[in-house]
Amino acid sequence: MLRHDWTLDDVRQIHDLPLPELLYRAQGVHREHHDPAAVQGCALLSIKTGHCPEDCAYCPQSAHYKTELEAQRLLDVTETLAMAKAAKANGATRFCMGAAWREAPRGPEFDRVVEMVRGVRDLGMEACCTLGMLDQDQADRLAEAGLTAYNHNLDTSPEFYGQIITTRTYQERLDTLARVRLSGITLCCGGIIGMGESVDDRLGLLLQLARQDPHPESVPINSLVRVHGTPLEKLPPVGALEFARVIATARIIMPTSIVRLSAGRLELSDEGQALCLLAGANSIFLGDRLLTTPNPEASHDERLLSRMGMRLCEEPMTETRPPS
Repeated sequence: MLRHDWTLDDVRQIHDLPLPELLYRAQGVHREHHDPAAVQGCALLSIKTGHCPEDCAYCPQSAHYKTELEAQRLLDVTETLAMAKAAKANGATRFCMGAAWREAPRGPEFDRVVEMVRGVRDLGMEACCTLGMLDQDQADRLAEAGLTAYNHNLDTSPEFYGQIITTRTYQERLDTLARVRLSGITLCCGGIIGMGESVDDRLGLLLQLARQDPHPESVPINSLVRVHGTPLEKLPPVGALEFARVIATARIIMPTSIVRLSAGRLELSDEGQALCLLAGANSIFLGDRLLTTPNPEASHDERLLSRMGMRLCEEPMTETRPPS
């Protein structure tokens, strides 16, 4: 039964179970609601890179930090759709487009993104965007174009959030999620672990997600990718067991959501990635980059899944309405 009344103590009791018991419960939930051998392949393209006015402490695209990132204007539609076609040929059924904006702009640039969404949907793929904050009219226009999902992460718990970001409030993030829901677009909403937060902060993030009704259809769990020039560059990496515990907890408290093993995979061994998949993750990002950070190559992912007796799903996993 789906629950939306979780407490921090509830979630902590699940997370702190002996690992064999935690994985056993997570696998049971996973098998009840999903094909345990199927993994969705996604691709993520940065369609506008850098010069973001936000001060997110983990992000190399922030204009507040000196990183080696090269800024890039919004791509044109033809180039973006060529990338989407290549991603589909490599096994992706979901194509995600990210733009480094605080809020989505009005005018020709937004019109171009809407055209990109229509083009991706015409390829038979799920289309996801992350463009920053939206107003209701923008959310409605993306819905009319057939957008499958809008990604807008909460990043961490409300209590720890102010230590990571000061240029946007937690409530502003929740407000954007509400507008996306009202438009009829599904939610892609998760966060990042390994930013110096406590275990309770990690669970506080999951609590915020699991209290939403309905739960986000897509829950990306990221491990911090430490980038030179950002305030968090010297933090220690997250271990595979920590990562797997968070994924297993997310799987148990949000049974029907697609839990996405996202950024940070490159720092995990094959065995660590396999553990996260066994813990309940059923989506990975393909391609050698995630927005602006490295990611395992598609051929490596194919070999890993083959060795596990698993496969990339051939059809989209999220039901959506067609473009109007």
